[in-house]
Amino acid sequence: MKGVLLVNLGSPDSPDPKDVKPYLDEFLMDKYVIDVPFLLRALLVRGIILRKRPKASAHAYKQIWWDEGSPLIVLSQRMHKKVQEKTDVPVALAMRYGKPSIETGLQELHDKGVTEVLLFPLYPQYAMASTLTILVLAEEIRKKKFPHMTFTDVPAFYNKPDYIKVLAKTIKSSLEGFDYDHLLFSYHGIPERHIRKTDVTKSHCKINDTCCVTPSAAHKFCYRHQCYETTRLVVEELGIPEDKYSLTFQSRLSGDKWLEPYTDVEINKMPDKGIKNLAVVTPAFVADCLETLEEIAMRANEDFKEHGGEKFLAVPCLNDNEEWAGVVADWIQEWVTAETPVM
Repeated sequence: MKGVLLVNLGSPDSPDPKDVKPYLDEFLMDKYVIDVPFLLRALLVRGIILRKRPKASAHAYKQIWWDEGSPLIVLSQRMHKKVQEKTDVPVALAMRYGKPSIETGLQELHDKGVTEVLLFPLYPQYAMASTLTILVLAEEIRKKKFPHMTFTDVPAFYNKPDYIKVLAKTIKSSLEGFDYDHLLFSYHGIPERHIRKTDVTKSHCKINDTCCVTPSAAHKFCYRHQCYETTRLVVEELGIPEDKYSLTFQSRLSGDKWLEPYTDVEINKMPDKGIKNLAVVTPAFVADCLETLEEIAMRANEDFKEHGGEKFLAVPCLNDNEEWAGVVADWIQEWVTAETPVM
């Protein structure tokens, strides 16, 4: 019997520091997130970061927390429900960090008699700190708890026509009535070394203006290329002029060289360049979360206006959009009716 496991990032159980700390510990101690040797990672995370960051993160979470709970979890649950209503196969929901866990999701499918699982990381672009860590952990759990199960994983869908169309349609709908000077595509940042580590050719990725537009096998796992390609396809779909959009990366940590240009730096420069009305879309996320609701819709909005900007629009993620749920259900059905995924 076939079944599906939708997997997103996750969230603390509450915006209280006592719940934020263990969540951050699980997240930051992941070797695919902070990819340094364990002892150094433990020293950095548990000896330095977790001494102050839980309180600051808890404050940020409190500003975006809903009565029903974490926006990411609530929106993912709504999406899960809509997808399940559109397909006959069992669909479970899990988070890489926090609850419901991947093991819980697999157990739910197991209890329904599922032996063939479609692992569906809810990330349009591939990255070791998102997609890969989900696949690795799921396989570890499968070997220990569910050896009878077989897995098929959904590849990055950053360039799939159905995804691009629904994303572009969502952006277009949000922009109606907003006379924007500029549309900024802000993607979650990652360290540059992650790009090089996922380069299957071991020589292609130079992280410059040419490598991401030069055909290569490296693009299958290159987060940077996939971000630029998502942007190119959406812009093409919407017919946006080249001088009215740009791409940046947000949410960097100090200490390493991360993908540039940086969202906060670029946004603060825009008013001096004559950009007074700014719209920001965050296509690395399919559901609104801390990085979109607090970092962009609140902090970036405030900073933009403090630097002379006038109007700011944070375009919502796909969330539980009915058409997006339909796209996911269609992809699931393609897998169900085929021996191999046709995505």
